[in-house]
Amino acid sequence: MNTRSNVDELCINTLRFLAVDAVQNANSGHPGMPMGAAPMAYTLWTRFLKHNPSNPTWFDRDRFVLSAGHGSMLLYALLHVTGYGVSMADIKQFRQWGSITPGHPEKLHTPGVEVTTGPLGQGFGNGVGMAIAEKHLAARYNRDSHKIIDHFTYAICSDGDIMEGVASEAASLAGHLKLGKLIYLYDANHISLAAATGLTLTEDVKKRFDAYQWHTQVVDDGNDVSAISQAIEDAQRESEKPSMIIVHTHIGYGSPKMQDTFEAHGKPLGEKEVVETKKNLGWPSDKSFYLPAEARDHFQKAIDKGAKAEKDWNDRFGAYKRKLPKEHEELSRMISGKLPEDWDKDMPVFAPGDGDMATRNASHAAISALVGRVSSLIGGAADLAPSTKTQLKDLGDFEPPPGKNEDTQGSAGGGWSWAGRNLHFGVREHAMASIANGIAAHGGLTPFVATFLIFSDYMRPTIRLASLMKLPVKYVFTHDSIGVGEDGPTHEPVEQLASLRAIPGLVVIRPADGNETIEAWRFAMEERDRPVALVLTRQKLPIINRQKFPSAEGVRRGAYILSDSSSTEPELILMATGSEVSLALEAQRKLRDEEIDVRVVSMPSWELFEQQSEKYRLSVFPDKATARLAIEAASPLGWHRWVGSHGDVIGVETFGASAPGPRVLKEYGFTVENICARARKLVPKKELS
Repeated sequence: MNTRSNVDELCINTLRFLAVDAVQNANSGHPGMPMGAAPMAYTLWTRFLKHNPSNPTWFDRDRFVLSAGHGSMLLYALLHVTGYGVSMADIKQFRQWGSITPGHPEKLHTPGVEVTTGPLGQGFGNGVGMAIAEKHLAARYNRDSHKIIDHFTYAICSDGDIMEGVASEAASLAGHLKLGKLIYLYDANHISLAAATGLTLTEDVKKRFDAYQWHTQVVDDGNDVSAISQAIEDAQRESEKPSMIIVHTHIGYGSPKMQDTFEAHGKPLGEKEVVETKKNLGWPSDKSFYLPAEARDHFQKAIDKGAKAEKDWNDRFGAYKRKLPKEHEELSRMISGKLPEDWDKDMPVFAPGDGDMATRNASHAAISALVGRVSSLIGGAADLAPSTKTQLKDLGDFEPPPGKNEDTQGSAGGGWSWAGRNLHFGVREHAMASIANGIAAHGGLTPFVATFLIFSDYMRPTIRLASLMKLPVKYVFTHDSIGVGEDGPTHEPVEQLASLRAIPGLVVIRPADGNETIEAWRFAMEERDRPVALVLTRQKLPIINRQKFPSAEGVRRGAYILSDSSSTEPELILMATGSEVSLALEAQRKLRDEEIDVRVVSMPSWELFEQQSEKYRLSVFPDKATARLAIEAASPLGWHRWVGSHGDVIGVETFGASAPGPRVLKEYGFTVENICARARKLVPKKELS
């Protein structure tokens, strides 16, 4: 039975019509979802959500994700009325140039927005990551008398979210992990952009989530505030399962012509229909952007309530400091995102005498050195940890505590517990990346995730969002070229490097040997505002002798002169990344025997090189040195920027092949002989004296 009060009705309609008026004013947007979902959003935000509008980043706040990001005006309305830094002027500038109320919610752009959403399903996965972060930090730092980490993760998701594969992957893992403090409200309005969902979605969603081991409930009337409240209370009491509350709503609720139609999804109601809808719901039809004083006062109780909640937490955190100073110091540093002193003290240095080494193995050595000193580092792979070399030895698996008769050892030692730092994602690359975004957005932890470079394709939409949100996620992509060999073209990346380099803000590093890999990890750990992708080999590579050649610290500059010519204006520049750098050095030696003056440049990161001063860039690639040859076992797309109109690229312009790796590389031209042959064509023939 709906026992909604007059103030409830007033506040819900306030949210509805702020959204309707903003969309109409912009003549662009999605009014239908806010109109139907306003009651559940109102109920959650006023009765349950723990937050402080005066400090949107207070660490122990509940996290709220609007996975149905097209309904952004519902979130902006909530942020405005509850006292965040979103003004009525901002609401009136919805979807306009320079506003903080863009078409879909953007993290760092609007106060109170936890993650960037809009591509459906992504917020669903982000929420799972946030719940993992809360569960892990609580397990490591809470004590019986000091519950410092204690918050819920909520989301509102849509029919479209439920259809997306990333949501299914994330839901399956969340159920397995028993994330009991994860609560989703599903706005089941049975309408998508193009039609009623009956055209494409006829499954029993409740049974699907039952099978995923979620706690499921159904609210038949999306306007029933009492029923929604009861469902959220029941979900909070369920400690061993994530909760899915299926709320049946009406898209475009209250519109005489557009309610329950797909037209309400993504276009303004129209001026006439706005008036009729306001009349239908008893709202002043002659007022736009109307915020009744009674509604404003009711919503803004959140300000004092939030300030009190944060003060209580600060007091408890102070008591925690007095009782557990070491844990307090460590947790505070993790929350701040700062690295401890001497964090890289144990990082290894490799010498040629150590033997050839795959860069994935060097990466493992780096990770192993880091986890002992950087307590925030946590991560894992999509069922490929043994191959990507990303196991964290003796640090346990993040898994539900085992039952009485279950094995407790875990995959890498240390047992199973919420405090385990090895994350296991199963064969779920897309969810893995989305969850990593949620962990990073939550704060307190530094996530890394791993798979083969070829499978970065499954992650690309989420990597793009990590870059858009400036999240410091670390990607470990191994098996980086046709050198993979026998597995054949399905597993041999060709176009993936070019695709990753095309993502604005993402730093891609393909190191040439073990020491460049160590420096790449150093950079990645220090980078707080961008994701970093490390692209690593399976095959062994020579360790470059740093007694003879410059320091691997040149990685930080993106490109550096590894072996110089005898003059400042070389006749030829060989530039390469990763496994091809050692080939370039061998080719240089051979060409020198032919009296060709060659410079070798290791160029692990285009993005970092682009950041350098023009003076530095010209010192590496002088304008007059026009004979340039790039060597990379990947698509040549983009390399012509660096080799210029008189240069050449040895790359891969077809798919790979199945054969032993050295044979595949030879057949595709990655040999010293072919490099020299291509190089000779670029160098003007010297006249005989």
